Amino acid sequence: MRFFAPALTDGERVDIDGLAVRLRVNERSRRVSLRIDPRTGEAVAIAPTARRLPDAVAFARTQRGWLAARLKARPAASRLAPGSWIEVFGEAWILIPDGRRPRFEGGALHGCGAGEVDAQLVARAVKTAALAQFRTLCERHCERLGVARPEVSATDPASRWGSCSPPASGRRGRVRMSWRLALAPLEVADYVAAHECCHLIEANHGPRFWALVRGLVGDPGRYRAWLRRHGGALLAFGAPT
Repeated sequence: MRFFAPALTDGERVDIDGLAVRLRVNERSRRVSLRIDPRTGEAVAIAPTARRLPDAVAFARTQRGWLAARLKARPAASRLAPGSWIEVFGEAWILIPDGRRPRFEGGALHGCGAGEVDAQLVARAVKTAALAQFRTLCERHCERLGVARPEVSATDPASRWGSCSPPASGRRGRVRMSWRLALAPLEVADYVAAHECCHLIEANHGPRFWALVRGLVGDPGRYRAWLRRHGGALLAFGAPT
């Protein structure tokens, strides 16, 4: 009698010598790969098809030491406790969990939980503040560039801080920015807004594009360096501790 191992499925968690690994299928991938999800802190094994998931598991087994080291080096998520504070565009928000209807008053975020801080309620309030600020930043940059104001949204991508769809066929351009940029200094978020607005004109990263960016915010190097150093902490915000 032959015994068959149960089929692996997209989204399943498997144990790799005591290390939990999430399985994912990504049809755009050309090969199996591994990564650490910057938002959840999970180890993820990726395969281009469901049939290749066993290959992804086998690869994860050979790279268990690498995965463990990357997980250990990941920035720890800050514990959101009553009376603690976060910075939103450089402004301190004290967290006061006195209900479940977030409201910002006098430098404090009230209603971010009932007794304990609810990270999802905090994130919702930060996202609301982020969207309002992103719209203001993009409006100012588009006015300087002489282009129509795009639709602006605050999203939560896993691997980029912003993206842009230039206007086409009568459709407005669209700029999407990570709401987590609200946790960075305002000038860093402003750089990302400028970067994406310049893509409304130049949908590439050529010399003309970077000339436009420098005309708006000066040398982008220091903002890019800040995101390289601290981006992991922004992505870890609100993750389980």
